[in-house]
Formats: sequence, C-alpha cells, structure tokens
Amino acid sequence: MADDLNSMYHIRGQVKWFDPNKGYGFVVADEGGPDILLHVNVLRNFGQSSVADGARIEIVTHRTDRGVQAVEVVSIEPPERDDTPVLTDFAEIDPDSIRDEPLQPARVKWFDKGKGFGFANIFGRSEDVFLHIEVLRQSGLADLQPGEALAMRVIDGKRGRMAAEVAAWEAAMQAEQG
Repeated sequence: MADDLNSMYHIRGQVKWFDPNKGYGFVVADEGGPDILLHVNVLRNFGQSSVADGARIEIVTHRTDRGVQAVEVVSIEPPERDDTPVLTDFAEIDPDSIRDEPLQPARVKWFDKGKGFGFANIFGRSEDVFLHIEVLRQSGLADLQPGEALAMRVIDGKRGRMAAEVAAWEAAMQAEQG
C-alpha cells in the first residue's frame, strides 16, 4: 500500500484491456481522467490472474509520479452480454438449471488462450473438465494459469463434462460467505 493514504481514491470503471502475458492492463474510470494502470499483482491479491476486457471493476487507486495505478481490486463484474447462450452446448439447457449447480473447487490443469480452451480437475476427482474461453469471458476472466484455483459450475455437455461458469476461488468463497 502507498505511504500517503490521503492520495487513495475509490474508483469505478471498466477494463480497457488486460494482457496476462505482459502482466498489466488499463482501466478507464467512469468519471473520466487518465487511464489507470492495473498490474497483475494487484489482480492476484484479489484472487485472479486475469480479467476480461470490458469487465466492470471497482478499485482503489493511488497517484504516482508515473500516473495513476490500482493498488487494490474491490470487485469485478463480467462484461455485459445478451441472453444468447455462450456456446451452442448450452442452447438446450435451462439457464436456471446451470445456476442451480453447485460451485465446485477445481484446479486448472492447462489452458491455452490461443486455442481457446483447456481443462481443469474438480478437487478429489481425476476426470478432466473442459473449459472454453467464452465461458471464461462470460465469467469476467481472460486467461488461466496451470495450478490456478477456481470454482466452477459443471454440466454434462455435448463434449462431456464441461464448465458452464467459472469464478476465481477467493471471489466464490466470499459469495458463499456473504
């Protein structure tokens, strides 16, 4: 945290872009002003290693000699989208039945953003669960790292067991307690 607490500001805005490979991205504040640097370490302190472009975000910022930067993430909401199913796999499934599935703890086995998919395992189970990039984007994430902890709603889809919703582990635990 910054030494001068008087220069901290609570900001709401939208993720302009975030590149997990570069380790940073930028946020545009609702009230305007300069772009705000969002470093991956600040995001990791929130429990995520990425965030989807266009996601709504609430952050605490600090002005430095090199500009404004985020020092804490308070909340993230996925980008707005219409009611069209994310994947054709979900077209014939009632959205309420997906929401009724429990959030299960999982760990990323591997994920390749370029290919647009990867796999995770539910804790205590050896079966692979398919993760599609569109499900990540819908959930407010942009990429995943091997070994990253997640919470997932899993369904039996056309491709076998697949994630229908993904959340950062810490965010899912806060929602369960809240």
